Amino acid sequence: MPTQPLFIAPQRFSSAAEALAQVHRIYDASIAHLRLSMQQFVAGDNSSTHVRACYPLLRIHTDTVARMKSVSAARLSFGFVAGPGRFETTLTRPDLYHDYYLEQFKLLLANHNVELEVCTSTQPIPVHFSFAEHDHVEGSMGPERRLLMRDLFDLPDLTAMDDGIANGTYMPRPGEALPLALFTAPRVDYSLHRLRHYTGTAPEHFQNFVLFTNYQFYIDEFIALGQAAMRDPHSEYVAFIEPGNVITRRSGLPAQPGDELGAAPPRLPQMPSYHLKRADNSGITMVNIGVGPANAKNITDHIAVLRPHAWIMLGHCAGLRNTQQLGDYVLAHGYVREDHVLDEELPLWVPIPALAEIQVALEQAVADVTQIKGSALKNIMRTGTVASTDNRNWELLPDNQPQRRFSQSRAVALDMESATIAANGFRFRVPYGTLLCVSDKPLHGEIKLPGMANHFYRERVDQHLRIGIRAMELLRARGADQLHSRKLRSFAEVAFQ
Repeated sequence: MPTQPLFIAPQRFSSAAEALAQVHRIYDASIAHLRLSMQQFVAGDNSSTHVRACYPLLRIHTDTVARMKSVSAARLSFGFVAGPGRFETTLTRPDLYHDYYLEQFKLLLANHNVELEVCTSTQPIPVHFSFAEHDHVEGSMGPERRLLMRDLFDLPDLTAMDDGIANGTYMPRPGEALPLALFTAPRVDYSLHRLRHYTGTAPEHFQNFVLFTNYQFYIDEFIALGQAAMRDPHSEYVAFIEPGNVITRRSGLPAQPGDELGAAPPRLPQMPSYHLKRADNSGITMVNIGVGPANAKNITDHIAVLRPHAWIMLGHCAGLRNTQQLGDYVLAHGYVREDHVLDEELPLWVPIPALAEIQVALEQAVADVTQIKGSALKNIMRTGTVASTDNRNWELLPDNQPQRRFSQSRAVALDMESATIAANGFRFRVPYGTLLCVSDKPLHGEIKLPGMANHFYRERVDQHLRIGIRAMELLRARGADQLHSRKLRSFAEVAFQ
């Protein structure tokens, strides 16, 4: 028999706050048990008894398809189950997800007038997911000791963390509960640890509005803007976070416990992230995803578990129309998906629609920043289809095959990441958008040359970034409830946002 903390039997709650407090108690006890056992093991404890602790579980039962009438809840596309039945999910990191869980719990109570059941689940917590942010206990053990750890602790189990629910392919067995959330607790924990690795910052710092770029030039500008905001004592942002969890507080604000632990890494991580934080987490995160659809899928697979309110791609593209000029903007309203990285999860026959709320915000942001209004805006921005490819040298393929396909699709621009960002937003129910800037026109003999590129970057990067930030500010001002469109929800959708 494994040693494990006391099992907490199901208890029912009609208060969201009390239900969440029980989640905290179960999770905290489980993590404390794993950490203590791991510390003893590292210190040389030779006990052969298996150590186990399990995630908290949330469950509801409903007997009807009807929902309570609530004006505030009715306009949302989430917060309710599709019909009668038993629904449940495992939960993790209530310290990180406290506000998010509290909102989801309140909506379930408001929509269904049922009690929330909370208990210890039977899903083990992998010991790797119990380590604190600055714990590196494995590194102090030799190879033989690390191998023995596999016999004594539960390790990550990939069968418990696939994306079947999000992909719409999950089929519960007879008598099994239906899911309440897109992601199980092990899947969430897996991504939280991947985010640390790829971005160099803790998940706690990510904000609800995310900008992606494929060029360091944009990051350099974002750093400058972030540091300037920190020098302004009246800024709406309270902190700026850089890789290594290096924290700069806004002028006049005191340092917080843990700030001193941040340290710039000796080299940047694969996809460095920077966070312009607000007190309510509705600030802006920016990630340099690098080049290619594989990176775009990888980072959005993991950021999706944070349930952001929107993400937008700001990058460069090849202009495909002769009338376009270098520096023109392209607002994507459709995508040709030749990136291939999501073909298994999201079939090509699934359309990726433009989201009106994001489109309107991006167009308004372009007008606000450039001070160009009305029909004159068409002189610098074109709305159209963007094609994304996984072949960086597509223009060298014989017989002009890609060109013909792009022409048939009415594409106006081509890049390597935008369709992936949008498709994964669709897949994970995260509102998405794309605003690109034409940096070359290979079909018309205007390829990137060093001098021309440097001039282009100086002229456009700062403006493009300010447009992206302005769009996020507009979306935030309009409210998250206006963002989560029903067009992203499936027939039998999970309740959690």
